[in-house]
Amino acid sequence: MSASLKDSASVSHGRAQKPRWYRSTFYNALVLGVCNFLAPGIWGAMNSLGAGGQASPHLVNAANALTFCLMVLSCFFSSALVNVIGIKAVLIIGTMGYAPYAAGLYTNNRFGTEWLVLVGAALCGLSAGLFWMAEAAIALSYPEPYNQGKFLGFWLTFRVLGQLIGGAVNLGLNVKSGEAGKVSYTVYIVFIVLQSIAPFAGFLLTQPKKVERSDGRKVKLEIQGSNKQELLATIKLFCTRDFLLIVPLIAQAVYSEAVMFTYLSLWFSVRARALGSFLSAIVALTGGNLLGWFLDRSSINLKVRARGAFFFIMITQGAWWIWSTILTTRFDRESPTFDWADDGFASAFTLFLILVLAFQLQYLYLYFVVGHLAKSPEEIVRLAGLLRGTESAAQAVSYGLGSVASFGRVGGSAVNFGLWGIALVPAWLVVKEIGGRLGDRREEREQAVQREEKEDAATEASVDEKTTV
Repeated sequence: MSASLKDSASVSHGRAQKPRWYRSTFYNALVLGVCNFLAPGIWGAMNSLGAGGQASPHLVNAANALTFCLMVLSCFFSSALVNVIGIKAVLIIGTMGYAPYAAGLYTNNRFGTEWLVLVGAALCGLSAGLFWMAEAAIALSYPEPYNQGKFLGFWLTFRVLGQLIGGAVNLGLNVKSGEAGKVSYTVYIVFIVLQSIAPFAGFLLTQPKKVERSDGRKVKLEIQGSNKQELLATIKLFCTRDFLLIVPLIAQAVYSEAVMFTYLSLWFSVRARALGSFLSAIVALTGGNLLGWFLDRSSINLKVRARGAFFFIMITQGAWWIWSTILTTRFDRESPTFDWADDGFASAFTLFLILVLAFQLQYLYLYFVVGHLAKSPEEIVRLAGLLRGTESAAQAVSYGLGSVASFGRVGGSAVNFGLWGIALVPAWLVVKEIGGRLGDRREEREQAVQREEKEDAATEASVDEKTTV
């Protein structure tokens, strides 16, 4: 996995150089991944236990709905904050709200306290929107164009790594619990400690201007102008044809997170939920990296890569929602609690694994598409904020509806199936233009930055010459 990202690039677009390891794109992918693991990765680990590990999903779904509502707000203002303090500082601040939410789940699990869950969820929402924007912008800007997919796959690996470790810990603690219920509160102590380390990991990230890439090109990731201008530019970008057309694609992709984890919480025993958290992470990790490898295959035409991935992901996703709707309708009537020794467990459990895999594939593909919409480094920051804000809005609705007991049992799959159908045509109108009308925006951005560097160097040389004369 790491070997595929190392900076011994086979293609060189600029002045080739051997990067210092602590400023290389691989090093920064690792740091970004560690931050992802310690913050949203551990959050995902708690979520992947089903209902944050609680016996009932409804309080946690309501808390997550609050988190994502506030993330819409923080995502919108995130690019303006980058203009003031820079991308690295925004990333660090963004990691700080996750531990209070884990603390809320701990007190609820052990003492039955509910208010701290909601306070923690609010703090998580205010900071997580900043983190989501910052990590997305870094993931789209730091790597060489020919390493973009592998960088995304490697980075998102850490997101599910939290899920994998959380599942392994919980499985070890609850392996004998073959009934429905909540997980051991000891698990949350581990989660709180890990999430408290996240801000310190953020300090290890290299500032954009100091990143050293194997193609010799510089990374430009900054915002210029006033905050008012930046907010207006963000609104204008949201209203563009191409972004509006992919809004349904974003919504249907991320809506499923609440659906699949509510599904796991409702219909499986504690140890089966822990097993699901563990195995689904392995499946998602493998599938995401394979998709990243495919999207980087320069030997395959860009159009073919964009369209092939789109058709595979969307066609299979439709099949999974049909299967999910059928199973949840039956479970709503029968109210089973599946343990791994029960009849019917294999079919119900396999669906969960597939839904997690599908979520990972769609998530990575969204970044590929958005990366081909941005015309400049500034637009990367804005689009990252808009992408994560749109994700947050969809997930706020998803978790909000999932907090309603009657809807969470069967309605989520049906709604997600409908969103999938709505997204098909609008998304295709954008995807079919990648490599065509949209060209290869990643390479065009790189060339624009390189031209700007040459112009700046020529200007400096001219000034120095006049000064000498």
